[in-house]
Amino acid sequence: MSLHISVTEDLASCHLLRRIVFIEEQGVSEADELDDLDNSATHFLATENELPIGTARMRINGDTAKIGRVCVIKSHRGTGLGAALIRAAVEEARKMSGVTTVKLGAQTHALGFYEKLGFEAQGPVYDDAGIEHRDMVLTL
Repeated sequence: MSLHISVTEDLASCHLLRRIVFIEEQGVSEADELDDLDNSATHFLATENELPIGTARMRINGDTAKIGRVCVIKSHRGTGLGAALIRAAVEEARKMSGVTTVKLGAQTHALGFYEKLGFEAQGPVYDDAGIEHRDMVLTL
């Protein structure tokens, strides 16, 4: 079995995964899921035997890298793939000059997952597309 995570230009595969997980499974509206930020983001794609199984994106704003749109298809949840995607994004952020912080908005059920990866929750719980989230930060 060949598992691979890399920076990608294959936005079609990223969008397909996000559609399956966010729009179809979680009921997020297409208007909330698809935004104009993809063009300015770095995208990560996880594949197994060349089939897309997970994705994330990262945008840089000053000294902060913001990770978002992290999703793994149902058949591969609980395998460590989500953690591997986050670690790949954090490693990419470390290579970027001037970036000192990685931030993300975690669905509240995933706070423990991100804490294990070194992120700390900050601020109040907020609603994003009808799902409770909380900001989390990792200092590089």
